[in-house]
Parts: sequence; structure tokens; C-alpha cells
Amino acid sequence: MDAIRNLAGRWLSRLGDGDFAVSPVGLWLALGVVASGARGRTGEELGGLLGVEGPAAAVAVTEVAGRVTALDGVAVATGMWSTVPVLDGFRRGLPGVRFGVLPGAALFALPDEVFGATDDVSFGEVPADAQPELDAWVRRATGGRIDRLPLDLDGSEDLVLLNALSLKAFWLTAFPARLTRDEPFTDRFGVTRSVPTMRKRIPAAWVWYVDGVTVVELPCAGERGVRVRFVLGSEGAGAAEVLPAAWAGPGVRRALVADAADLTLPRFSLRTTTDAKEHLPALGVARALGPDADFSGLSAADVYIDKVAQSALVEVAEEGVEAAAVTQVTMTRSAAPFRHEVVERIAFDRPFGVVVLDGAGELPLFAGWRSSAPA
Repeated sequence: MDAIRNLAGRWLSRLGDGDFAVSPVGLWLALGVVASGARGRTGEELGGLLGVEGPAAAVAVTEVAGRVTALDGVAVATGMWSTVPVLDGFRRGLPGVRFGVLPGAALFALPDEVFGATDDVSFGEVPADAQPELDAWVRRATGGRIDRLPLDLDGSEDLVLLNALSLKAFWLTAFPARLTRDEPFTDRFGVTRSVPTMRKRIPAAWVWYVDGVTVVELPCAGERGVRVRFVLGSEGAGAAEVLPAAWAGPGVRRALVADAADLTLPRFSLRTTTDAKEHLPALGVARALGPDADFSGLSAADVYIDKVAQSALVEVAEEGVEAAAVTQVTMTRSAAPFRHEVVERIAFDRPFGVVVLDGAGELPLFAGWRSSAPA
């Protein structure tokens, strides 16, 4: 858990202060799958970022995926398609991963017991173009919220790994639609305009402060619901400064000194695609990205990470929250007493963040930053 939160904090610091939506857990799960096949210095680098490497990474990926899918309204799916033979031991270590083949796999002319990456797919059924199949997998895995791969296939791929994470949750108490009205929102450039803004009164226990950041938690329905926290920093504060407050522990929280709070929150959606590969060297992962990579626990073929991208969305409305993320890793070969009620007003009327965590408030499933005025 510490490693996932650490990855989230370090990655968010690379994303700037424009609008974005990402899934730290989705990136960790995708990299964790390939890390389970990494060895030597490649494994050490990935282990430094992920907290696990080699066979232990496969165990951790399975455990984290199980923890996430136990949450109400959350689904996780992972698939790997390849042209190169995938070791049977690698496959057995990841029982939750769906394995398939890419065009060109038949060129190896290897029997199924050697070519481990086939689930009910024979060489005669290898598609001529994998793009439609993988796009359809993305749509199914995200309930249609994301309709295609983050990156189009160009035929150079020897292995494509996809991790999909999706969420649909309803607020424990919805925002009354009759109270939604236009309110001013000032973007990061100082431009103010009116945007549709929801409002409701919330208990004081749903609000706290962490080093000057206001954190508002809106609970979701269900016995094992996610925790959705909105974070608002001081004027001019950026995403990297503000978002980690969402998972700060109770020891650093300062309670709201009021009986309740009047919350105003824009109705908004965020949808972005992020090139995560460009951030990996700054996060300590370099050897996995070139011909010197050692993924000998995954395949006998010499493969390395060629591309890493993630498409994600977060939508917040009166009834609840919907979110989805698809992470794509492409690999190629080298080549108190009663008193008068005090009510605090909390207005998300400037750049703010949103973080969706697991039920324990430990795993950042999704994180988003809204710096422009919502439409």
C-alpha cells in the first residue's frame, strides 16, 4: 500500500497543473504484471518504483486486484496479447490475466504447450488486425466509458498488456438537483466564468484540513463503497501539492470547527490520455525501456517496454461518480455540548482535485485535477 501511494505521489508531480485524470492503481497493476517477468537490474528498477518485483509482483498484483474488485461498483480486468512465446510459469503466476495472440504469432509455429499466451485461441484464429478486438475488449471492460485503446496499434507490437479499471457509485445522499445553479469558477489563469454548481449541507465529520488543504469526503452507498475525496488548496496551489492530502492519515488531519458545512461543487467531467512512459525515467525506471532490459521471466524473446499510456475519465454529478481507466503497456523486441449551529461554507470555485480511494481510504484508484472551468 505504501508503494502504491508513493508511486501516486511521484507520478502526480510529473503531470503538471492542467486538467488531467489518471489511475495510480491502474498504472501500478499494469507495471506490476510486467515486473513479475523482470529479472536482474531491470527487476530491481521496477521493484524500486512498485515495491515488488519478480514472482512476488505476480502475487501482489493478484492480491491488489482482488482487494479492488471487492469494492461495490468497481471492476478490474487485465489482458495480454503477444506474438512472442510467453513462459508458462509467468502465465500460471497471474491467474487473473486473460492471454491471447497478436497477428504474426503463427510465424513461430510453436505448439500450444510452448506458446503459453493462448486462452481458447488457436493459431488458425489469430486475427488479421488486432485493433478491433482490443478496442472491443476495452469497451467491455469499462462498460463503454472508454471506447478504444489509449494508443493505436501499428503492427510493430510484440506484446500488448491492458489493464482496465471502472467504477460506478452513487452518493450516500445525492445533491438535490433543484439546488444546482450557475456559480463563478476562477481557473488557473485567473479567468472567472459561471459554471453549473451543485450544493448541499454536509456533516462536519466529512471535512478536515491537511497542511492548509481542505479535504471533503463524500461517502458512497453500499457496505463496501469507495471513498471519494475532493481536495482544495490555497489560491495558486498545484496538483502535486494538493492531491496527496486525500490519502494523508488521521494523525495529520485537523478537524473542521463547525457543526456542518455548506458545500458547493461544480458538476464536471475529466477525460485525458497520458503518456506515462515519458515519466518513467524520472521515477527510476530506465533499463526496462531499452534493449538491455531483462524480462527473461516473461519470455525467452528479448523484449522491452516500448510504450506506456493511460486513458482515464472521472465524471461527477448530482447522483454519484463514474470513472474508468485503461493502461496500455506495449513491448517490443530488441532489436462538543449543544450550542448554536455553526456552518462553514466550502466552495470549490477554483482549481481543485478529486481522488477515489478504496473503502479503507488507502489505495488511490483514480486522481483528477480540474484547473479549467467545467463546461
